[in-house]
Amino acid sequence: MAYHVHLLDPAAHFEAAPGETLIDAAERAGLRLPHDCRFGTCGTCRVRLASGHVEYGEDGLPPGLTPEEAAAGFALACQARPCSDVALLPERRLAPCSPPARYRATVAAVTRWDCGVTHLRLDLPPEAEDLVFRPGQYVNLFLEDGTPRSFSMASAPAGRSLDFHLRRIPGGRFTHHRVDALRPGDVLEAELPLGTFCYHSEDYRPLMLVATGTGLAPLKSIAESLMDADDCPPVALYWGMRTEADLYLHAEVASWAGRFEDFRYEPVLSRADGQWSGRRGHVQQAVAEDFPDLSEHAIYLCGSPDMVRQARQEFLARGASIDHIYSDSFTFQADRP
Repeated sequence: MAYHVHLLDPAAHFEAAPGETLIDAAERAGLRLPHDCRFGTCGTCRVRLASGHVEYGEDGLPPGLTPEEAAAGFALACQARPCSDVALLPERRLAPCSPPARYRATVAAVTRWDCGVTHLRLDLPPEAEDLVFRPGQYVNLFLEDGTPRSFSMASAPAGRSLDFHLRRIPGGRFTHHRVDALRPGDVLEAELPLGTFCYHSEDYRPLMLVATGTGLAPLKSIAESLMDADDCPPVALYWGMRTEADLYLHAEVASWAGRFEDFRYEPVLSRADGQWSGRRGHVQQAVAEDFPDLSEHAIYLCGSPDMVRQARQEFLARGASIDHIYSDSFTFQADRP
């Protein structure tokens, strides 16, 4: 027997066969629920159950969902399988942005930093002049055979120039072979804007931005969109890396203090040498040590799945609001087709 699934906002309905995920059932009905990774990791497909029940496979809750979130009625649509009729609400209403579209973007600059990260800047064509994206969203860049690779924009929504921080993955078809061959003037197919990870101005809470690796990119987009604003809430940025040499944007991030009324920057190294005088350990632990009460914060997490999962658990234990934790997990698959 099929289960009835009702979307309450926007209003729609479809049926899910026994054992079928919400995402698969929606797609079969011609509907698209927001999602990215389909592995239960990134959290983009998080929905709230207004009624009914879902179940997961033998492995239990997916990594992108904490027990506290499940108990509060949240589910990940890419992994959740209805076991009754269900009614769903989207996680949050999002600010308007342009519909996704494809553009021929021109490579403006390619800078290869020593730490294995490439700074890529693309210029969109004139027809993208009125493009509106939300700080924190991502772009699909396409290989020659048409397969996409997803990268968060590191620049604020202003003009037609886009910045990216690309972690070089040995053997990666895009971040290794394609990027190494790029030169200014080359053209890449780009699809944007994409994704539901973005800044929520309606919260108006102190911001806690927590990143590992190139998870800094979408948080930089968020931070830059708030710079020099008279009504910007306090902003704290904690950036976790292994060594000091990995902090590829350290001086620039430190300089942001002059552009905010209240800004705190804490780089945290997990494999620091004896010369490092700053914080050591894991970035989520540093936040927990400094902020025993996170109940008033809007929290943005971006980076490795392990960090995002552990941070959510740590921060919920310190009073963080489930409704104000936003996350984007980065997974790298060099051999992905």
